[in-house]
Amino acid sequence: MARSSARSASPMPLPPRPRRTPGDVVKALLAVVALLALVLGVPFGLIQVGRPVPDGPPGEWLGSAIDAETLIRLLLLVVWIAWAQFTACVLVEVKAAVSGVGLPARVPGAGPSQLLARQLVAAVLLLGATAASFTPGISGFGQQAPDTHRPTVAAAQQTPGGLVGGQQQAAADALARQAEQIARQADTGQAHQQGTKFYRIQPPEGRHHDSLWEIAQRHLDDGRRYKEIYALNKDRVQPDGSRLSEASLIRPGWIMEMPADAHGGELVETPGSNPELSKGQQRELDAYAKDGQGARDGQTGQGGHGAREQQRPAGRDGDTATGHFTVPAHHAHAAAEETAAPSGTASPAPASHTPGLPEALLGAPLLAAGLLAALGRRRRAALWQAATAVAGRRRGMELPTPSGDEADVQDALFAGADPGAVRFLDQALRSLARSLAAEGRPLPLVYAAWLGADELHLQLAELAGPPPAPWTQGEDETFWRLEGRELPAPTGTTDGTGEPSDEEPQAAPYPGLVSLGARDDARLLLNLEAVPGLVSLSGAPADRQAVLSSVAAELATNGWSDRMTVTLVGFGADLVPLAPSRLRPLDDVAALLDAMEAETASRRAGLGAAGADSVLTGRTGPARTAGWAAHLVLLAAEPDAGQAARLTELARDAARLGIGYLVGVGGDPLPGAAWEMEITSEGRLLAPLLGLELEAQLLPAPQHAAVARLFAAADAFGGGGGDDDPAGPAVAHRPPFLVDISEQGRPSVYARLVGRYELMGLDAPDDERGPLLREALALLLLHREGVHPRVLASALWPRGVGDDVREATVARLRDWLGTGEDGAPRLREDATGRLVLDASVVSDLDVLRSLYHEATSGRGADDRAVRGRLLTDALGLVRGPLLAERPAGRYGWLAHEIVDAQLPLLVADIGLALAAFHLERDRAPKAAEALERALVSAGTDERLWNELLRAVHATGDEARLRALAAELARRSGARGLPPRTAALLDELLPGAAASGEAGTA
Repeated sequence: MARSSARSASPMPLPPRPRRTPGDVVKALLAVVALLALVLGVPFGLIQVGRPVPDGPPGEWLGSAIDAETLIRLLLLVVWIAWAQFTACVLVEVKAAVSGVGLPARVPGAGPSQLLARQLVAAVLLLGATAASFTPGISGFGQQAPDTHRPTVAAAQQTPGGLVGGQQQAAADALARQAEQIARQADTGQAHQQGTKFYRIQPPEGRHHDSLWEIAQRHLDDGRRYKEIYALNKDRVQPDGSRLSEASLIRPGWIMEMPADAHGGELVETPGSNPELSKGQQRELDAYAKDGQGARDGQTGQGGHGAREQQRPAGRDGDTATGHFTVPAHHAHAAAEETAAPSGTASPAPASHTPGLPEALLGAPLLAAGLLAALGRRRRAALWQAATAVAGRRRGMELPTPSGDEADVQDALFAGADPGAVRFLDQALRSLARSLAAEGRPLPLVYAAWLGADELHLQLAELAGPPPAPWTQGEDETFWRLEGRELPAPTGTTDGTGEPSDEEPQAAPYPGLVSLGARDDARLLLNLEAVPGLVSLSGAPADRQAVLSSVAAELATNGWSDRMTVTLVGFGADLVPLAPSRLRPLDDVAALLDAMEAETASRRAGLGAAGADSVLTGRTGPARTAGWAAHLVLLAAEPDAGQAARLTELARDAARLGIGYLVGVGGDPLPGAAWEMEITSEGRLLAPLLGLELEAQLLPAPQHAAVARLFAAADAFGGGGGDDDPAGPAVAHRPPFLVDISEQGRPSVYARLVGRYELMGLDAPDDERGPLLREALALLLLHREGVHPRVLASALWPRGVGDDVREATVARLRDWLGTGEDGAPRLREDATGRLVLDASVVSDLDVLRSLYHEATSGRGADDRAVRGRLLTDALGLVRGPLLAERPAGRYGWLAHEIVDAQLPLLVADIGLALAAFHLERDRAPKAAEALERALVSAGTDERLWNELLRAVHATGDEARLRALAAELARRSGARGLPPRTAALLDELLPGAAASGEAGTA
């Protein structure tokens, strides 16, 4: 049941990774010359001048008179000390830049010297590679662009040079310089007497998108000083009425006040004459300058550009002082939805109005959809296992109804799931792989994907040529885009006649994609198996565990993957029931290393034997039958130094082999990590080197445990376990809803759901909202335990709805149902806020269950005549499938309802029990009649068909038996008869199944 955005979110990329320009090469060469002159030339020159200390004992020359020669020697000594300090700074910066791990150490008393050394070392690195090339361009996702035909998704700006080292130190130095500048300007009172410099953000025509980093690089000679520009302009009203709230989110046409030492031809000053500006632009500039001056005066009472950063706005007590992002303080387990809620739909009600439902799952539509689908499959399998179990261990057709935390989590899955988004993502990726295979092209390496309401953007790791139709190129050559309306119809499942096609279905191309979180209207999925090395996740243990649990649960249940292995180290053993064929728990890192070293060697050999350069090559084209399954490793147990080194070596070639590693770390950074992420206590997922900040997708410990119990309870039910069964979990469940089937229990409102939907005891709604109210009542009748308002809203409006509409519908439904004979409303809210129907509102499904329960566990258990009468009455209620002839476009929520599987099994049980009752008295025609009646609602149950064959054979009507065999052959189609049915036919009608007589009779 989906909540999706009402507007399109169009992530737009950053430009291609910066390439060296002639200017960059010149700068780098000049930096090399400067470093050589300062590090080697200075001492060489000093040696030529002479020694700084004269010959002889120290006491002799220290006591001599000070002359010109002594002064020169003292100056030489000072220069030697300064050279030694600068050389130490160069060594420290080179070490940090080359290793890319950790922050550079601070050389005591060497602020300006170390800054100069850092700038020269960074410039020299341009000879080898641009700073941005060290980091995959994931930060380009969602950067906003103006004047497009659709709304855009904002995302973080890439931080070029992040891997050169010393980002946080550089930020601290920048803030220190800014503070010194503010102090000087405040003392002299000349901060604005000389004019303030401004820069207007440039449009992207003919160039890549502007960024504060690049502005700082051009006009302040140091990209790391972008935070000074951000501090000067944060929260100020721009010409278009919006405000700068994050350093990465800037728009063309915005004005940026610059630090006093900014330079360059693109800058303008005010007050002053700027003939290159139009009158309108000058008015905007003057208004922006006035707004900034007013803000400064109001906050500090004096000039000072840094006051806004030091004085936080009122009402932001929870903001974290990162210097880059402003993060609202909230609990990750209770407020993820506000950010993740799509724009264009009303925001959900606060948690205080809808108690109980975990917001973490409400804000995770792909995870919730996967869990809901997997839970439905597990429960259907459990029902069938229970139905076919030996009589002494059978539990009936009613799965226990969850309560407590399990009920809240189940409701959150119903309300939060977006199966349409999963379907779109799966079909889009498979169609892309199919199109590329048809063209003989390999799959491109995809780092990540942004999934919006109606479109999908893939970020490629490298240029891969034009995308195949209907995919189109995004604003950048490394982005491929597909709109939902352009998605081709699924192929490979049928041949157009409804029969299965011989065409081999396309393998899932990117099974390692997993949701990390959301930003605005789009959800980021990172391709873990494509990361060139280890991915580290830092943060508090509970927060790291919530991220790892979310990733594990989604990988185990997602709908866009085929075969894969997910190894969980140090956690998640209770999650194995989600997908026993996918999840593999290990206790420690040592066991993992032994297993992964063997698998890595095996995969390398396999790729070599197949002649494929990577697993992506093996997933398309002639080699795709090799089945290159992904293997993703999630580590909650922290490796020691030796284990981390072995992991780093294993991960060096992991992307080519289809293996991904996500490692949780505590305090110290993980040596050799390719990408570093951090989860904060506020539920934000940060990746500064990738320029990302997301509202993290989490599965906190209480929801983790509740999800595990839901799956374990289904397994215990299917296995026949109970509370006394060691395999069965100790989970509290609500008792089944049973009605009074005596004459005194006649309901005031009666609904027929088994077959065509009919209502008795209620006036028909007198307006066009009638179908909606009938659907809402049907949902409530199928959930006697109660329905949360959010679940009701998600069922009736899968694409989202506002609180006011939901509340109005509930009020209208309550008025329509009215009150009972005792004056109490027939629709009420229980203590958990769920909507519950009064016992006087009953459906035929409630009666059917109660009759079967009474026949098998009540009075009918000991009285054969009573059992026969109760079973006959129950079978008389069967008029067809559940909610037959329902209108198109409604009741989509039934796809997730277990009752769709329960009803056929319940009806089959009733038919089989009644047939056995009649056969005990040699009434074969009556038995056959009961079985045919049961087939109306359970037409695919093999047990009913087999018993019907036996009953008809007992009547001696061979013509009817042959007609049944022919009907069975027609229903089975090309698949043929089930083995047991074929064997039974050979026994009852010798040679019919083998000779094909049944199919031609």
